[in-house]
Amino acid sequence: MTKTDPGSAPEIFDRQGWMGVLAKAAPARLAALFPDEPAHAMLRAPEVGAVMVRGHAGGTGAPFNLGEMTVTRCTLRLAGGQVGHAMVAGRDRVHARRAALVDALMQTDRAGAIRAAVLEPLVAEAAAARATRAAKAAATRVEFFTLVRGED
Repeated sequence: MTKTDPGSAPEIFDRQGWMGVLAKAAPARLAALFPDEPAHAMLRAPEVGAVMVRGHAGGTGAPFNLGEMTVTRCTLRLAGGQVGHAMVAGRDRVHARRAALVDALMQTDRAGAIRAAVLEPLVAEAAAARATRAAKAAATRVEFFTLVRGED
């Protein structure tokens, strides 16, 4: 699969894209797709913290602090020297470690295999979930119309 394929998932071809996919993945699904963890050294063990979530009034207006969100971050290094980072929502340390491992492996010559085995299924499942939600919402859509009377 190349970047120019019309059916490809462009969001997994850059680091920001695949890190977003990993952060949003269900921890159990990521564990099923990536069960074996390669040897690695922890640079920053998974740690739980909080980040401030900001919003914009009306989507484009003045920013405001919406509230805090619990996150877990992790940084590790593979035996080859590649450094992987991850930040995931919630308190799941194992999810953060797996996401950081996939990030590090995407910087190696195994990137194509990891993309095909882990990232592409996650992207496909996320797209299917979005389509299902959209179909459920579309089923409840109500079309209003008016009849024009000829008494102008």
